[in-house]
Amino acid sequence: MKSILIIEDDLSILKGLQASLEEENYNIITASDGEKGYELAQRENIDLIILDLMLPGKGGQDICRDLRSEGIDTPILMLTSKNEEIDKVLGLETGADDYVTKPFSIRELQARIKALLRRASPIKKEVDTFSFGNVHLDFIRLEALKNKKPVKLSAKEFEILKFFIQHEGEMVSRDMLLDEVWGYDIYPTTRTVDNYILSLRKKIEDDPANPQHLLTLHGAGYKFRI
Repeated sequence: MKSILIIEDDLSILKGLQASLEEENYNIITASDGEKGYELAQRENIDLIILDLMLPGKGGQDICRDLRSEGIDTPILMLTSKNEEIDKVLGLETGADDYVTKPFSIRELQARIKALLRRASPIKKEVDTFSFGNVHLDFIRLEALKNKKPVKLSAKEFEILKFFIQHEGEMVSRDMLLDEVWGYDIYPTTRTVDNYILSLRKKIEDDPANPQHLLTLHGAGYKFRI
């Protein structure tokens, strides 16, 4: 479970973020002033820091600058209620990895968190070709064969399959697919994901009603099995 430190003096925002992110199965640690947040960032095993720019005691820019000067490279997502470009630039120049301007959507914030955590994690091995069952995929040429006969897949279907292959055996939620394959600048619904999975099953499964590779995990998402 990833641990996220939230340093935010607005208690309504702090509690709202804590509740939303705990629903996403993150371990949340909180601080409502800069000094306490800075101490926690130094001594706790933190995977990501959500840092408000304007804080009592020690400002967000100072916290960010001091952590980086100490060699602490934990990803930092800065929150600011200001719209001026100079504040965003200063935040990034002092070592923040990304920023979100208040008010923000929880969906966008969650997507940015996932992107930063992914960037900080070991890179998944790139997949050029892959075979499973009677299916062969060529991700360079965007060609697919089933029983050695061509199967027409869209570019998005290739992206979905590549993501599943890179996470073979893992639970993949609909939100993970939306964030990783579609991106947080586009807002399709989870129903869109389900429709793509149904389409892919018809193309690659011998019995789409009883899939052997793209499995449904009820109440959670999907799992790819070779």
